[in-house]
Amino acid sequence: MTAAQVRRTRRAPYSTPPALLRAAEIPMIKVNVNGKELQVTADPETPLLWVLRDSLGLTGTKYGCGMALCGACTVHLDGAAVRSCVTPVSSVGERKVTTIEGLARDLSHPVQKAWLELDVPQCGYCQSGQIMSAAALLAHTPQPTDADIDAAMSGNLCRCGTYQRIRAAIHRAAQLMAAS
Repeated sequence: MTAAQVRRTRRAPYSTPPALLRAAEIPMIKVNVNGKELQVTADPETPLLWVLRDSLGLTGTKYGCGMALCGACTVHLDGAAVRSCVTPVSSVGERKVTTIEGLARDLSHPVQKAWLELDVPQCGYCQSGQIMSAAALLAHTPQPTDADIDAAMSGNLCRCGTYQRIRAAIHRAAQLMAAS
């Protein structure tokens, strides 16, 4: 079984299996991703995660659990952190989607800088979701307390247990944001 076949078996069920839909029945859906207006052909119930990864080739957003429990698939929808694995593409509408690729391609976002400075990742798999959740937190709470960070990041799991480094990096990113 290929990696793509394995990935497809882990997906949440569609309302109609895509293989059974004729091309004429699959609608074109407009999405605004990372500042670009795009059109994708997808079943409206397709999770945003799979549209991002499979249709648009934005593979920085990771598949973790498929049930919004781990946070690996976190993206921003109009600035709010959402789990793309359970967000149907049809629910996005006119709202703006930002993925890890759209945060700052040159790694100049304060959260990305702090993550690198403090060497946060261990295996790195969950880190794009962690970064997106942290960026959303700092956009609304520029000087978070440990309790603010714990609450905002509680839905993001790190199997390597780098939680202390994540918290330190969020505090460092807040300092970088305040200095700029």
